[in-house]
Amino acid sequence: MRTKQIKVSQTAIKPRVNVVTLGCSKNIHDSEVLMGQLKGNLIDVVHESSNIQENDIVVINTCGFIDNAKQESIDTILQFSELKEQGKINKVIVTGCLSERYKPELQAEISNVDAYFGTNDLPDLLSSIGANYRHELLGERLLTTPSHFSYFKIAEGCNRPCSFCAIPLMRGKHVSKSIDDLVKEAKFLASNGTKELILIAQDLTYYGLDIYGKRNLGDLLRHLSDVEGIDWIRLQYAYPSGFPMDILDAMNERSNICNYLDMPLQHITDNMLHSMRRGINKQKTIDLVNKIRDKVPNIALRTTLICGYPGETERDFEEMMNWVEDTRFDRLGCFTYSHEEKTHAFDLIDDVPEEVKESRVEQIMEIQQGISYEINQEKIGQTYKVLVDKLDGDYFVGRTEFDSPEVDNEVLIDAKNTYARIGDFVQVKIDRAEDFDLYGSIVS
Repeated sequence: MRTKQIKVSQTAIKPRVNVVTLGCSKNIHDSEVLMGQLKGNLIDVVHESSNIQENDIVVINTCGFIDNAKQESIDTILQFSELKEQGKINKVIVTGCLSERYKPELQAEISNVDAYFGTNDLPDLLSSIGANYRHELLGERLLTTPSHFSYFKIAEGCNRPCSFCAIPLMRGKHVSKSIDDLVKEAKFLASNGTKELILIAQDLTYYGLDIYGKRNLGDLLRHLSDVEGIDWIRLQYAYPSGFPMDILDAMNERSNICNYLDMPLQHITDNMLHSMRRGINKQKTIDLVNKIRDKVPNIALRTTLICGYPGETERDFEEMMNWVEDTRFDRLGCFTYSHEEKTHAFDLIDDVPEEVKESRVEQIMEIQQGISYEINQEKIGQTYKVLVDKLDGDYFVGRTEFDSPEVDNEVLIDAKNTYARIGDFVQVKIDRAEDFDLYGSIVS
């Protein structure tokens, strides 16, 4: 008797996309948009899962800003390409700033990556995974941050000519999103539990010039302020040259616009600012800071500085140190200069030794540590509205309106004898203060 042969077909395992994000908050936003599109195409998607699966398609969203970030991106690509070679994952796709800037070089050096895409290639990236770009999903995304706060990108690219910066090479010219689209996105986020919008762009203060013919950040802020459920709106990157003072009026008018401004100033001496092509000089910088503080007296000002830019003398550095001491920024970050090819400054001689750059950064941050300690000591006994971000051991960890996630002060609340929920606003009385941390108790 002949046995009939029956062919049994195995059901194909549905691929999963594992998105890995490197770099800044703009990349976080872009990964969230990608993930929202994948979900809208009914594709299983996770963010930075350590549970590697054989059918995984790994999408690496890279950073190409400075040397350390570029190296981290390259190391991550090599790590996942090796996993692909070992058969532990299915595909590797690279996107983001490093891929935009160095695609030919990456294709030549790491050839087993399945595809490289730039910063504006989302539809093509989706197509490579078997998905379609869905316009009806505009403004929808999967948050990788805690759901109560969201990075909120209002524009892409940059038109500024800063000599040290490679962002225009990777992100292109400034393109603002419309107020209508941004309000729609804010409403979507609020409906899903977001309470804080952290406005980001390469340059917030240029917003609107390309589509409205004027700087329109103040108008945008008022529209976003009207969105029900949004308790805090935070400005995280304002360019000093051409700063639109009307945003301070909006800050004073609306209680849900945080008295907080992140304005990277980079340096203070005239010759450094001129060489950096910042469009502003020392006196105008000092006048601007004073005007901002006069208009919003309790504003928290954050800035970032660069040490070791080509031609920076000891006198330049001492002048910057004295200015930092005199100005007493609430928050300050400092970085060593990175010599980036194809920028205007690349034609200059990178003449400050690396150890000198690092020493100067340490000196600036030591000054700021003392300033921060003194400012924090003045907060003891005062009560602040605090947004609870997480539970860490014996403490709830939160922030005031004067602090942005990851980079600023945290408020630690003893969790043993109190109750709070992540994402809640609570009133906290400050009992103790350190350089960059506040400790307090819930009072209501």
